[in-house]
Amino acid sequence: MIVDMPETSTGEVTKRIVHLREANGVTTMGRVLTLVVCTLDSSEAEDAIDAANDASREHPCRVVVLARGDRDAETRLDAQIRVGGDAGAAEVIVLRLQGDLINHESSVVIPFLLPDTPVVAWWPRGAPEFPSKDSVGRLATRRITDATFAPDPRATIARRVDSYAEGDTDLAWSRITYWRALLAAALDVPPFEQVESVSVSGLRDEPALDILAGWLADRLHCPVYRRVGDLRVELTRATVSIAIERPQTGVTATLTRTGDPDQKIALARRDARDCLVEELRRLDADEIYAAALTGIEKVIYD
Repeated sequence: MIVDMPETSTGEVTKRIVHLREANGVTTMGRVLTLVVCTLDSSEAEDAIDAANDASREHPCRVVVLARGDRDAETRLDAQIRVGGDAGAAEVIVLRLQGDLINHESSVVIPFLLPDTPVVAWWPRGAPEFPSKDSVGRLATRRITDATFAPDPRATIARRVDSYAEGDTDLAWSRITYWRALLAAALDVPPFEQVESVSVSGLRDEPALDILAGWLADRLHCPVYRRVGDLRVELTRATVSIAIERPQTGVTATLTRTGDPDQKIALARRDARDCLVEELRRLDADEIYAAALTGIEKVIYD
């Protein structure tokens, strides 16, 4: 069910939600968090809603979408309520902001936060430089950004270390979860020699590779080189070289190790939906992510 409410107020939207709950049996029982999506009022908003709906099937939640329009337009709030099959396992409230309301996002969203549940803020694109100081970010215990779509992804992920606060994370980090698992497993076999150097190569504007390099630099305490080229990570030991490589748009990677036959591994690129689901599984500080951000400063860029 989709209910449109043009030129409305937060009070009217709240009343309609209560009415829908009483008339149709819609309930907030079992909602584990409130997910606030800060986005632009465009097709980007629908993509974000679809991703949030998918994530809600594992994490039942109320999704509040702040879709920002034209700051110079007349001040206006248009709302849309989605429940049932149009909202996955969530309850979706889309708030389209025009004019001066864009400068008061936190005041608009506060009436829709579920009581006694965590708040997660997600910026699919256009994240603030300091998420924890943003008006919506201050309401959240978990703040999710995505450097992948920034104008300069490499510089953006590098600056995350300066703006980091407990609860911050970036979808570029969850995009490399499987890569990190494979690399850790590849090192957990004889010979247990110190890694002497690491090479991480791929597209220049792929921040997931920069934070992967930062994680390796922090964990292995050896020179880590970030290069532009084919998608490949190579770890060099005294007697053994280990590499994982995959075509840029491929779904199957190849693991090579000195003296062993090659192995084929399923390793497709993760989309925003999968990454969002993973990030919603934890609401505490991600210390390893913070250390990986610090490690980027140790990476040698060729």
